[in-house]
Amino acid sequence: MNGPVPETPPRGPGELKLRVFSALVLAALVLLVTIWGGWPFRIVWILVAGIVAYEWLAIVSRSNAIPAGIGVVVAGFALAFSSASPAALSGTAAAAALMGAVATPRVSSRLALELCGVAYALAFALITPALRDLPQIGLAVILWSFAVVWFTDIAAYFTGRTLGGPKLMPRVSPKKTWSGAIGGALAGTIGGYLVWRLVPGHGGLATAGPVIAASLAGSMVSQMGDLFESSLKRRFDTKDSSHLIPGHGGFLDRLDGYWALLVLAGLALFALHLDI
Repeated sequence: MNGPVPETPPRGPGELKLRVFSALVLAALVLLVTIWGGWPFRIVWILVAGIVAYEWLAIVSRSNAIPAGIGVVVAGFALAFSSASPAALSGTAAAAALMGAVATPRVSSRLALELCGVAYALAFALITPALRDLPQIGLAVILWSFAVVWFTDIAAYFTGRTLGGPKLMPRVSPKKTWSGAIGGALAGTIGGYLVWRLVPGHGGLATAGPVIAASLAGSMVSQMGDLFESSLKRRFDTKDSSHLIPGHGGFLDRLDGYWALLVLAGLALFALHLDI
């Protein structure tokens, strides 16, 4: 199960077009519901959390995936629409997700791995809406987070393919290179800073230093999240978490980097005691 995994064949023009089309459609839908905000935004991310939980369990145990997905959706609705402090919920969710991620490589119990997946998924249901609901800066924060992850992913992919060079972690993800990681970090930092400055509603919090530092940190942890999910799939000899997104695999495949940034943001939100 942990042995060498053969390289996948290069993607042809048809598959690349499918990936680009799927990405554009998803990005448009995500941006639309983000601008809308409110309960539609919460519901979308609760449903996303349910799908992620389903895909995680489908990988690690190949059972209980549907009940877990439904359970996460129910829990997400109960918590996200409760009177509990969103900052407290997001901090708790981030801490649980982080502990689950740390524990995942060290446990073999099916039940423990399933619980780690539930904690992983709930981060989407609880942290993302809490960030969107931040007074004055909520929309800017979400768009900034998207920019950091998207710029990082795109630049890492094309920089790595163009420049090549030494592998980043060949035993975890054979295709990722140091050039791609550096290119992704630079693009994520610049993209995050520019979007934060350009999007109205950042409450005047546009000082270059903190925004650049946060963008760089977000880009780096998003790449760590990508590697974490790659190690999970490699451990269980799985190429894609599902086939729900044409040309991309599953939601877990597309949101692994964003999950890591959410955990960082959820912990920061709790530590700073921001009122919502």
